[in-house]
Amino acid sequence: MNRKTLTIIILQALIIIIMFWLLVFYGKDEYEAYSQEEQEEEIASPPRVSSENGAAVVTLPTETQRQSGIVTSPLRAGHYQSTQSAFGTVVNLDAYSELRTRYLAARAEASVVRASIANSQKEYQRMLQLNRDDHNVSDRAVAAAEAAWRADEARLAAAETAAAGIRNTIRQQWGETLAAWATQQPAGEVLQRLLQHRDVLLQITLPFDAKMPGKETVLMIEPAGAGGKATRAIFVSAAPQTDAAIQGETFFYRAASDNLRVGMRIAAHLAQTGKAAAGAIIPASAVVWYGGKTWVYQKQSEERFIRRQVSTEQEADDGWFSAGNIKAGDEVVTSGAQLLLSEEFKYQITNENED
Repeated sequence: MNRKTLTIIILQALIIIIMFWLLVFYGKDEYEAYSQEEQEEEIASPPRVSSENGAAVVTLPTETQRQSGIVTSPLRAGHYQSTQSAFGTVVNLDAYSELRTRYLAARAEASVVRASIANSQKEYQRMLQLNRDDHNVSDRAVAAAEAAWRADEARLAAAETAAAGIRNTIRQQWGETLAAWATQQPAGEVLQRLLQHRDVLLQITLPFDAKMPGKETVLMIEPAGAGGKATRAIFVSAAPQTDAAIQGETFFYRAASDNLRVGMRIAAHLAQTGKAAAGAIIPASAVVWYGGKTWVYQKQSEERFIRRQVSTEQEADDGWFSAGNIKAGDEVVTSGAQLLLSEEFKYQITNENED
């Protein structure tokens, strides 16, 4: 082996030794970091989700709640009166208004003729008296005066008959109450509101087994399928005609026009008799959906929240009425409930991964 070959072998050995120590030096930090991560994973952190009598409980420190924007509010007391559903229609009043116009025209004609009769009768009596006093007027003049008087009487009878016929038509088509309104001159305040479209007339069909409504009956209505806030409707009278599309007893109600239009289908809710149930009003912002059901998070302590099922069958202002396991005064999460539900999901996923 010559000297040049020996030198190359020595240099290669030195390079191998240097690379080995470099790997040891730089790999040490990574190994220590990896070991530390394993140790941290092995340190058990207190679970945020637990179970209490089958109900999920989420525990969050106060500071975490503040950072996450979780807000709780006490539930206010409320009452719920069971209702019976019904349907109806916003009625077109054009035909009613036309009948009223015709009736008033017939009455006006009768008034004019009635005044004319008074004059023609006096004229006939005057002519008759003159004829009897030495025939100061001819028999023909007396006959003409009598004919004018009799003609006025016939015109009056015709006008009154027409008015009576129109009134009967209104009564048959719209009922006694609306007939009385239509034949009133000047129009009353209620009729004016209807004719000026400040109010609308509703024909509501109630089930045959529903209690007969009256002036004190409370009816809440809204456009069918629209949802939103219901409007109070005021009872008017029984309706003489039925709705061809719905079987049941028909009644007239009136309500502020607002978002109601002629021909619109109406969903109505008739308050049932009996004492209203007492409970709590659950805000819509407090409700979360999970597993096809509705839930709220009730605050148990400063850091504990338990998920409870609630019913959303009975709507109330800005939420739902509940008479179950949630009562007035209980604190529920009104902002951030979805975050608590997400925390439950994270816990479930972690457990599945560990398994």
